[in-house]
Amino acid sequence: MTLHILLVCSAALLAGVVNSIAGGGTLLTFPSLLTLLSPVAANATSTMALLPGSLSAGFGYRRELRRARHHLLLLWPPSFVGGIIGSLLLIRMPERVFAGAVPWLLIVASILLLLQRPLLRYFGTHPHAQPHLRTRLAVMGFQLLVGIYGGYFGAGIGILMLSSLAFLGIPNIHEMNAVKNILAATMNGISVVIFVLAGVVVWKFAAIMAVAAILGGYGGARVARRMNPEVVRLIVVAIGFLVAAWSFRSL
Repeated sequence: MTLHILLVCSAALLAGVVNSIAGGGTLLTFPSLLTLLSPVAANATSTMALLPGSLSAGFGYRRELRRARHHLLLLWPPSFVGGIIGSLLLIRMPERVFAGAVPWLLIVASILLLLQRPLLRYFGTHPHAQPHLRTRLAVMGFQLLVGIYGGYFGAGIGILMLSSLAFLGIPNIHEMNAVKNILAATMNGISVVIFVLAGVVVWKFAAIMAVAAILGGYGGARVARRMNPEVVRLIVVAIGFLVAAWSFRSL
């Protein structure tokens, strides 16, 4: 059991770091818990464990959050509603329904992020520019879908959000990361409430993993802020493709 505790805590620490930079930490914690718990319990416990990490990562980006407050207010409602829908689907539907879509979502998101600058030029959106109303509505609709997926499984929601946040004219990836972490915490937060009420969270693992995720999330945010934004962008894209490859192997 001591070895299992070490395994899940190490996974949570690394997941906190990965989530603060890009997202995809669930694919570290979920498999480690799957060796001990049923799939639904592993998913719910993983979500509970990573929630504090998202909040600590958001705190690490608090300076950037002040500049991106209006974007946060725009996308918070669809994140909240989507999280409710997705977590209810997890309890009522087979996991394989969304799990089969994971690698394809991650590949598309990673390509979008890789081609972000050409796409922005094509659609006429530039950093610091006020996006069109239709662009804001499209991003809000996409965020609702991300929220549903995040409430259901959640692996890679950060990558999906980063691919769409660029179209709101946010000037750099550090501010996008700040918004992304708070929105992820919103989805995970409402999901945790539903999972706790359903009695599917295993607290003896969730509590100790949460401490590790907090350390990883805050540390990861501090490290990422000191890196060149383009380097962080490439790391995000690389994580996206790696997580997608892992997901294909798991199908």
